[in-house]
Amino acid sequence: MHLPVLQKEVIRYLEPKSNENFIDATFGEGGHGLKILEVIKPQGKLLGIEIDPELYEITKKRLEQENPRIFERLILVNDSYLNLPKIIEEYQFRPVHGVLFDLGMSLWHIKESKRGFSFQRDEPLDMRFNPQANRLTAFEIVNYWEKEKIEKILREFGEERFAKKIAENIEETRRIKPIRTTFDLIKIIQESIPSAVQRKLKIHPATRTFQAFRIAVNRELSTLEETLSFLPKILDKGAKIVVISFHSLEDRIVKKKFLEAKEKGLLKILTKKPVVPAKEEIILNPSSRSAKLRAAQII
Repeated sequence: MHLPVLQKEVIRYLEPKSNENFIDATFGEGGHGLKILEVIKPQGKLLGIEIDPELYEITKKRLEQENPRIFERLILVNDSYLNLPKIIEEYQFRPVHGVLFDLGMSLWHIKESKRGFSFQRDEPLDMRFNPQANRLTAFEIVNYWEKEKIEKILREFGEERFAKKIAENIEETRRIKPIRTTFDLIKIIQESIPSAVQRKLKIHPATRTFQAFRIAVNRELSTLEETLSFLPKILDKGAKIVVISFHSLEDRIVKKKFLEAKEKGLLKILTKKPVVPAKEEIILNPSSRSAKLRAAQII
């Protein structure tokens, strides 16, 4: 199961108490949400939102088998957190004492989804979190979008310094045959980045490109920005907001939106600097190394 990142810190900043209500806006496999649910017993409720319909069904089935009574206090919804206002009203989920956003990818997406999120597996270039609601795939971007638009995606969403060369090589390759799988794309990326540079990289050379296409496919940054803009208006006074981000683009948005809301007198920032994992956690869970937590409270 996916190891929840910064779990102690999440609990410290959310401060869940017995019989309070919380939202886990990125429920996934339930790592954080189940811990919160445990702390807020006996009557506290958790609203868990999971965008991926397949992961939603898998998690729901697993939780039913583990504890058939869990859904007396857990409301699990297959939707995007962009629709939080509608979801809160639909389930009359009030008062809300806190919301958690863990923007990291679920281990299930990387290892089980077969949608091309991982550069360690040869899979179709899909990268959609919700294939039922989203028509745009990484395959479509890579094979049909203009070279200049691909370069912009790689530069802005991946902060990839070899964006221009990768985009050029994508265009050259797709003229001959479609770029169908993750391994097809990785080959192009590796041919675009000088081997001397690749040897010095601390990450896989395809990391930034995969991140960029995934963000573009799922409109991750615009969704986050829009949600953080309306959140102070829909949450109850005193409610906490905790966001865990995994790259600088997300963290910048969280910092910016928190500051904007603070200047409007809508919230108080609880973390002067982002909270990062301790060395012990990084050793146990290397994927946590890039995590940053920011917290705020509605006033």
